[in-house]
Amino acid sequence: MKGSNAKGGAGIPSRSVAGTVVRFRDVKKEYRTGEVVVHALRGVSFEVVEGELLVILGPSGSGKSTLLNLLGGLDRPTSGSIVFKNADLTKFNEAELTRYRRSSVGFIFQSYNLLPDLTARENVDLARELADHPLPTEEVLRKVGLEERADHFPSQLSGGEQQRVAIARAVAKNPELLLCDEPTGALDHETGKQVLKLLREVNREFGRTVLLITHNSPVAAMGDRVLRLRSGQVASVYRNENPVDPERIEW
Repeated sequence: MKGSNAKGGAGIPSRSVAGTVVRFRDVKKEYRTGEVVVHALRGVSFEVVEGELLVILGPSGSGKSTLLNLLGGLDRPTSGSIVFKNADLTKFNEAELTRYRRSSVGFIFQSYNLLPDLTARENVDLARELADHPLPTEEVLRKVGLEERADHFPSQLSGGEQQRVAIARAVAKNPELLLCDEPTGALDHETGKQVLKLLREVNREFGRTVLLITHNSPVAAMGDRVLRLRSGQVASVYRNENPVDPERIEW
């Protein structure tokens, strides 16, 4: 395993000038089990602006996770197009999708998905191995407040600390998209708010484009924009002129 500063010694980049980074156009996703067809997404169209924090809000079964999996290159749509910058992901072969996931996308899951036999530092270092221009491990761990817990294993960390390691691991890759699937779902209220605050800081200070999916309506107040999904369709998209500090969110 390479050392913490083995690849890419540059510090945290400044926010880039905003522009459209993702375009969904009439995206449909169907799952078939025998003769049963489940329409997970029914012609979804929207855009993601570079550098924004976009909250994708909807109840269970609305298509949120399906949408995130498609954007993350973990699945393919049944029809429609998903354009990242100037590249249509729906036309990528498996090798190209793998490259896209490794270099352009960071994932944060509800279940953390840390490797139990690696310390916090080693979990982050391993993610850096996959990236072309990673951020220094120590810098990222310091940003998430874990520099003194870097040599602890996941079993020695609280749920909130494990989620912070997961955020550090995703951010250390220096991805262009940070995809967060219900990142506070396994946390208590106060710890959840701290994780949301950290995601907002990552968005602002690291300049990452963040998509955060949640079923929790109050969380929408922290987003620059909010996309509401209902039954696999976009119900509405609106802008928050004054996003709320995550610490003020109650649910």
